[in-house]
Amino acid sequence: MPKQLYVNLPIQDLKRSKDFFSKLGFTFNEQFSDESSTSMIVDEGVIFMLLERERFKSFIPHKEVADTTKVCGAINAIQMANKDEVNAIIQKAIDAGADEYKEAQDYGFMYGRSIEDLDGNCWEFFWMDPSQMPS
Repeated sequence: MPKQLYVNLPIQDLKRSKDFFSKLGFTFNEQFSDESSTSMIVDEGVIFMLLERERFKSFIPHKEVADTTKVCGAINAIQMANKDEVNAIIQKAIDAGADEYKEAQDYGFMYGRSIEDLDGNCWEFFWMDPSQMPS
């Protein structure tokens, strides 16, 4: 069986988050979803579990859940097929209420843009062509 990556993120409101990420084109596996969490499919083998804060806390009883509107513990980066796909998903995110928190970064061989979702979680969408990297 191939390895799969599961990333767990704290959220405030499940319906709001599902609506937001649906607008970006992501789908959900209802078999692994309930009233306080959902399994968001990013790609084959890449799944983000969106968990309401109380549910998220149940996995880490010895720690506090970060207030992602104030602190960043991770940047979730997703590679896209090309610059147009990067720009398209960023525009969908902005239209759905996300904030773009820095200007686009264009290095020729790599292009990326960054947003905060409705809960303040940081996301980067990027395109890269390693064959074009300067030596």
